[in-house]
Order: sequence, then structure tokens, then C-alpha cells
Amino acid sequence: MPWSPWPNGSGDSGVSSRMFGTFLSWLSDHESDVFVVCTANDVSKLPPEFGRSERFDGVFFVDLPSREEKDAIWHIYLQLFEIDPDQRRPQDDNFTGAEIRACCRLAALLDVPLLQAAQNVVPVAVTAAESVERLRTWASGRCLDASHPGIYRHRDGSGKARRRVSRHSSNN
Repeated sequence: MPWSPWPNGSGDSGVSSRMFGTFLSWLSDHESDVFVVCTANDVSKLPPEFGRSERFDGVFFVDLPSREEKDAIWHIYLQLFEIDPDQRRPQDDNFTGAEIRACCRLAALLDVPLLQAAQNVVPVAVTAAESVERLRTWASGRCLDASHPGIYRHRDGSGKARRRVSRHSSNN
């Protein structure tokens, strides 16, 4: 039975399965020079056929933005919404770029300081913390890091890489 994003293959009369099949065939058969970019909110739910070698040159994991990336995002949206860049920013450890934008948009729309606007923004990293952690764990060692050269390595809250345990006791 072809893969379907819906349990028991129901929900779209097989359209998704046919589209995925057509796309996979094209990925395997095309001869033109083309750069394909795909996104997924939960790559673990994609069919395993997408992971076969030579289908994609790289799978990148995009984590929450780093401090430097957040500062650049704040700069963009403070300018876009004409907000004073010198006012205090809210605690944004768990913010995505979309949440920074939402905070700036609300501050401009309601004519309130960023700190007040942020009280109406609940980060997805908080509301779906378990899912975010699960994706980070899945991506660790399997994906390229979108923010830094090399393989993505999940770090716990302390900033330390998670300990790897070898199957061979002599290496532990």
C-alpha cells in the first residue's frame, strides 16, 4: 500500500500518495541541474523513501535561532514595524523568528512596549516542548546543522553536548 500522511490511507482519496510518488520518481529520474528545497514540520513522519541516498544532497535541521540570529531578526522587525530599537526586549530564549515578528506586530498594533506585547506571545517551544525536544533528538547526528558547519548535535539546556555511549563497554 502506498504511503499516506493519514492513518489507514484515508483523507484525500490517494492524492497525497500519488503526488509523493510522482515527486520521488522525478527526484530519481531528472537529469537537469536543479536545487530542490523542501521543508517539513516533522520529518520523522515522512516516508522512508525520502531518506534514500542521492534523493537529497543534504538534510538540514533548523533549530530555534541563535542569539546572533535573533538579534538580526529583532533588527528587521523593529524597523519594519517602526518600533524604537532602544526599548527593552522581552526574554526570548524560546522564540522563533515568527514569535519575534508577532511580538513586534502586537507592540505596533496595540501601541504598547515590547515587554507588554510579549505577554501575549506563547512560544511554540513552550506549547510543544516535547515535540521540539523529540525533533532535536531525532536530528542529532542525522542532519546537517543549518546554523553552523557540520552535523547537528543536540545540546541540553546546559550547552553541553549529550554524552554518547558506545555499544562496546571498553569505549565507555
